[in-house]
Amino acid sequence: MAKKRKSRLTRGEVMLYTMAFLCLFMTVVTRIFFSAGITNLSMNIESKANEIEAQKKVNESLTMKVNELTAYDKVKDVASNMGLAYNNDSIVIIDD
Repeated sequence: MAKKRKSRLTRGEVMLYTMAFLCLFMTVVTRIFFSAGITNLSMNIESKANEIEAQKKVNESLTMKVNELTAYDKVKDVASNMGLAYNNDSIVIIDD
């Protein structure tokens, strides 16, 4: 009768397989960690972009309101309500 030989791994092979498994595991964990971080940053960037758009709309609205309040008719009405005479020669226009 022939004895069956058990194939045993040497100490070096076990160490090599263990290190390969650990490297594979750490690669997967690191990839998941960095993907989560990138997703979080993308969400923050999108949130800030929405805030910027909202602020631009507010600024545009305020600019329109300023233009409306500085219109010729409005200035003339305010001057006459305060008892002032509207003198076109004394008006200085400042451009932005």
